[in-house]
Amino acid sequence: MAFRYLDVGFDPDFVPYLDGLDLQERTHAAVVADQKPNTILMLEHESVYTAGRRTKDEDRPTDGAPVVDIDRGGEITWHGPGQLVAYPIVKLRNKAAVSDFVQALEDAIIRVLAEYGITTTVIEGRPGVWVPGDALQAPRKIAAIGLRIHLGVAKHGVAINCNNSFDAFAKIVPCGISDAGVTSIQAETGQDVSPAELAVRLKQEFDRLEPRIAAMGAPAATNPTFEGAHQ
Repeated sequence: MAFRYLDVGFDPDFVPYLDGLDLQERTHAAVVADQKPNTILMLEHESVYTAGRRTKDEDRPTDGAPVVDIDRGGEITWHGPGQLVAYPIVKLRNKAAVSDFVQALEDAIIRVLAEYGITTTVIEGRPGVWVPGDALQAPRKIAAIGLRIHLGVAKHGVAINCNNSFDAFAKIVPCGISDAGVTSIQAETGQDVSPAELAVRLKQEFDRLEPRIAAMGAPAATNPTFEGAHQ
């Protein structure tokens, strides 16, 4: 069965984080109950910091800005205008499938960014998708991944920097990594690519991977009850 996509809101209709979280929870419950198929929410959030379970106090905003603590894996990050967020709410058959699912998400992002002329990779021990470093620059994170698996269904997801500002990142230690930077499609290429534009291409890539991801799932009648988090 093909993915069901919901475009929740893009510029200028930015989605408040708690509204998006409520939609995630309701969609997750419907997928768990087999009332809806695997669903991918796509949107741009209003500016917000979110903190995963591993967030350290010293990595939080230096100016005391509010933070939403959530149940995904990983540490602190920022979401906001100019960043595409995709929440794949997808059934997984067991814990072993989680790594395969994360790898599929990474592969999708790497292939899409290559079309904009950006070579990216994954770095052992550093979740997400990265522009490799060189003699002049440290590696730069261009996409973050943070998931939670509850009742055999994934929630939370990926965030890809398109044309966003980096000002908010300067006030935290993004993902707890202090010796690397962040970047975006615009910063790497000079192209003003909006999240809505990137969402069209990312859907095509998710559709290409759908058979691979569907094979990781389980029918509702045998939906496993494991829980887990992954950054």
